[in-house]
Amino acid sequence: DIELSTQDIEQIMLWAQDPDIYNILISSISPDIKGNENIKLAIAFQLFGGVSKKKPDGGRLRGEIHILLVTDPSCGKSQMMRYVARLAPRAVMAVGGGSTAAGLTCSAVKSELDGSWTLEAGALVLADKGIAIVDEADKMNPQDRAAIHEALEDGTVTTAKAGICATLQSRCSLLAAANPDKGRFNS
Repeated sequence: DIELSTQDIEQIMLWAQDPDIYNILISSISPDIKGNENIKLAIAFQLFGGVSKKKPDGGRLRGEIHILLVTDPSCGKSQMMRYVARLAPRAVMAVGGGSTAAGLTCSAVKSELDGSWTLEAGALVLADKGIAIVDEADKMNPQDRAAIHEALEDGTVTTAKAGICATLQSRCSLLAAANPDKGRFNS
C-alpha cells in the first residue's frame, strides 16, 4: 500500500550502492538504544524478510524470519520491539504473560444475537504477511507456547472449534523476547 515517489526510488538506489549500508540500517533501528548491533541487524533482516519458495511437489518453504531475543533484563528488548511495531506496516503485538493459545492463534466466539459460532483471529493470524511481536515469551504457559508451532513452521493455523473446521493463514515473522532462566544470561 506504500506509494514510492521518484525521489524515494532514487534515494533507495543511492543507499543500495553505499558500502556502509549495514551500519546505516543498524543505526536506524531503535536509535535511542546504544549498542546491540547484532540484534538490530537481525531485526533489519527480519523487516526486509526472506524469500518464500514453492516446491515442485506443491509444498512451500517459508521465507519468514523468526527471532527470539534472550538477554538480561533491562537491555532494551521491549523498547526495540515497540519500535518495530510502530515501524512495520503490518505488526501485531502481544505480551506473553497475558497471551493464550487462542489469543495468538484463533478462538471460537458465540454470537449473543443468534447463538451462532464464528472464529476470531488471534495475533498470528492478524499479522499475516507482517510481523507478530510477543514480549515476555518466557512467561507464557508451555501449552500456549506449543500451540504456535504450526503457525511458525507452516504459516497456517488449523482449528476445529465449536463445529468449525478451518485453516487460517499466518504467514508472519515472529519477533519474541524473553528473559533468561534465573534472570541472568549464561553464555
